[in-house]
Amino acid sequence: MTEKKKKSNLNAFVLLLIIMLVAAILTWIVPAGQFERAEDPNTGRMVVVPGTYQTVESTPIGVIQFVTSIYAGFMDAADITFFIIFASTYVFLLNKSGTLTAACGAMLRLVGDRDNLIIPIFMTLFAIGGTTFGMYEETYALIPAFIIIAMTLGYDRIVGGAIVFVGVATGFAAATINPFTIGVAAGVAGVPLTEPKVLIFRIVAFVAFLVLVIVYTMAYASKVKKDPTKSIVYGLPQEETKHLKAKDEILNMPFTGKQKIAMVGFAALIVILTWGIITAGWWFQEIASLFLVFFVGTGLLLGYGPNELGNLFVESSKETIYGALIVGMARGISVVLTAGGIIDTIVFALGNLVSSLPTALTGIGMLIVQNLINLFIPSGSGQAVVTMPIMAPLADVVGISRQMACVAYQFGDGFSNMFWPTGVATICGFMSISLAHWYKFVTKLFAMMFALQCVFMVAGIMMGI
Repeated sequence: MTEKKKKSNLNAFVLLLIIMLVAAILTWIVPAGQFERAEDPNTGRMVVVPGTYQTVESTPIGVIQFVTSIYAGFMDAADITFFIIFASTYVFLLNKSGTLTAACGAMLRLVGDRDNLIIPIFMTLFAIGGTTFGMYEETYALIPAFIIIAMTLGYDRIVGGAIVFVGVATGFAAATINPFTIGVAAGVAGVPLTEPKVLIFRIVAFVAFLVLVIVYTMAYASKVKKDPTKSIVYGLPQEETKHLKAKDEILNMPFTGKQKIAMVGFAALIVILTWGIITAGWWFQEIASLFLVFFVGTGLLLGYGPNELGNLFVESSKETIYGALIVGMARGISVVLTAGGIIDTIVFALGNLVSSLPTALTGIGMLIVQNLINLFIPSGSGQAVVTMPIMAPLADVVGISRQMACVAYQFGDGFSNMFWPTGVATICGFMSISLAHWYKFVTKLFAMMFALQCVFMVAGIMMGI
């Protein structure tokens, strides 16, 4: 009897390269075109001018430009690439020194037998950050820490990653006052951000989506804890398990004074980071530098010498380089589409498709279109300034409020970040899993989310939001 070959999951780099190749082929098929752009007085951002789309000379991507676009993507993504390396190094130090494990033991002593409460507690906290001040990428570095906590409690790395990523992404998508998405969209559409009935509608949607993801994640976590073979990543090498201790051992671990100071520093870092993003306009350069400073300061506090810190930096970089490089590969897709001049054409065509739908289906059509556009324009604020000048007037024509056009945008942009490869490849790198593993977990959840999005779109239109 011949032995069956094991199925191997498609490597994330290969998958993204295939998508990039498809994008390059599209530049030979889809006519190049562009909208005129002008500064929006409400936001100060450059936005497209509706009705100004025109075809331009095609610039299809050839073999040489395709290959160089890969390099260009890596260069274009340098900011987030090095952010991943710097931020992960700090969390790696907290884990390697035993500080995270000791803190986990202290937390377990507080919650007692209800250790599963960490799932709703932290998912809610991350979601609140996402829905209010737009917390998102800055949480990536926390994923390894929560993977350690989840695995210590008998769950798996999927649960740890979902607590952080699904939590913050849900809040970001079901935004209430997020200035980076719904704030920009409302400004471009010319509608108030905090209109009472609209704000209540957004809050209700936020709570509904948060309840959905918490219940889904807790159900999966419970299944894994009862039977580890039910884990999506069962059989996958788990490097973290080399350093894990039994739960009882962790419960009895001392939480030293230096470790407590280190964790206070951890909380202080989040506070400083939040302040910097909201009030000082910090982005990846400043955030990454902040993590580096805390890495050195915390390392010295915990008794590490300069040479040991240097070795830790190298060791951590080895473990995180996969996720860091994935970002550059994903960015190459955007480079190809931009160089080929077809992004505006795609937006124009999808806008026309929505306008041709029956009125009853226009809201759902807008939602679907925004989901599709997010594959080509993964930036939330970037997508707002391209699509809202088109979708807002379109809403007027078909009898839907501009507020609901904004809701379609925020749902379509935000929730698909948990599904499109360009959005989740980085997360899979942080979690050390393949895209196939992630899709086994998130596909059913995403389907539920999309159904709930449709419910809220229809309800909002019927209520005259």
